Amino acid sequence: MALAARIGPALSSHVPQKKIFVKTYGCQMNVYDSERMIDVMAPEGYVEAASPEEADIVVLNTCHIREKAAEKVYSELGRLRELKAEKAARGEKLVVGVAGCVAQAEGEEMRRRAPVVDIIVGPQNYHHLPDLVARSGNGGPAIVETEFPTEDKFESLPAPDRRKTLARGPTAFLTIQEGCDKFCTFCVVPYTRGSEFSRPVSRILDEARGLADAGVREITLLGQNVNAYHGENAKGRPATLGALLRALADIDGIERLRYTTSHPRDMDEELISAHAQVEKLMPYLHLPVQSGSDRILDLMNRQHTAETYIEIIARIRAARPDIALSSDFIVGFPGETEADFEATLDLIREVKFVQAYSFKYSPRPGTPASTRGEQIAEEVKTERLHRLQALLSEQSEAFNASCAGKVMPVLFDRRGRAPGQLLGRSPYLQPVHIDAGPDDLLGRIAPVIIEQGFANSLRGRLAESEKVIA
Repeated sequence: MALAARIGPALSSHVPQKKIFVKTYGCQMNVYDSERMIDVMAPEGYVEAASPEEADIVVLNTCHIREKAAEKVYSELGRLRELKAEKAARGEKLVVGVAGCVAQAEGEEMRRRAPVVDIIVGPQNYHHLPDLVARSGNGGPAIVETEFPTEDKFESLPAPDRRKTLARGPTAFLTIQEGCDKFCTFCVVPYTRGSEFSRPVSRILDEARGLADAGVREITLLGQNVNAYHGENAKGRPATLGALLRALADIDGIERLRYTTSHPRDMDEELISAHAQVEKLMPYLHLPVQSGSDRILDLMNRQHTAETYIEIIARIRAARPDIALSSDFIVGFPGETEADFEATLDLIREVKFVQAYSFKYSPRPGTPASTRGEQIAEEVKTERLHRLQALLSEQSEAFNASCAGKVMPVLFDRRGRAPGQLLGRSPYLQPVHIDAGPDDLLGRIAPVIIEQGFANSLRGRLAESEKVIA
């Protein structure tokens, strides 16, 4: 018996492991979901593949916010059709799945348009992936699972694997809230992610402690409307994001906290005060405004005005004077005039942003704005986007240049291309590189003297390499 026990593991080590490859499109929440898909398949004997070619399952975790993002998915499915045929010719099987918001929005259409797909699963159902894989690949039409479930998917997910968390580095995403009740007229999220749902405080703290134990030093809290968080606390009452951040700050090992994406309507005083009082909460805030024109904001159903947005920014800056701001902008929304666009530029000049995401309006099927008249000509949208991005780039470059000569705590998370080069992030989320640093700095925070600011990054040198902050 003892001999058999010794031989058994040795023999099993020669059994080929099954592999899963997940390609992620879009937002940080999709990054988190992709990692959890890999985690949920681990008990079934699957490990993460480095490429689709070596995988037994390929899942495309998709985003439906932009039209081109959806088309990229169909283009990738064309390549996977060829790979699936090549594997079949060698007697190998490849299961192709599509998850995320494109799957949710276009499930039946995708089954018709892309017969290579075996599984179509929405973002609220990926915890069913093991069962879907077991049922797939019989040559029939794709299995579509896009109904909004009654159960909490997070309750069905395994705890994050410590070894995988270690391999992913010292930063991690943690989803605390999903869905949206705002119904902006340009956005598909309420239809693809459902209504707002918040995880209980205890579950979030448990996951955060596990991340800290695995060496994570910085956590970014995620939600479609993250500052609408209202998860149940230990007393059975709704907690706010500000209260959650304070609780997370008490976890040993977690040195930095961030959150995204926020809505101006949910920027309450408790959250603003957390920016002043929670030292671990980084001085960087992404707060989408979309437009500086009140008329366009009303058509978008944003539920705030340019003036109220600017007032919120003033309160945040009063609480945390060194805070850096990021935002989202849409140009060319249906009916946008030159005066409306100029109002957006005026808002940017007044607020000043260190980073921003800006897009041309793209009609998404099923949204109210897609059926409006007064659609803006593509060449007008392109010209406006170039002007807006030039102004934003000017502000971003000026902020980076102003960092020269300052000492910043940098969390080093990876090696650079050159020998000895290390890369990390400043409190303001800027990429920072030093040309020479010891490998034991990886996963740690150290003071860096910023020598030069570039368009998209900073370069510096260690201030005192022997005095690591954390």
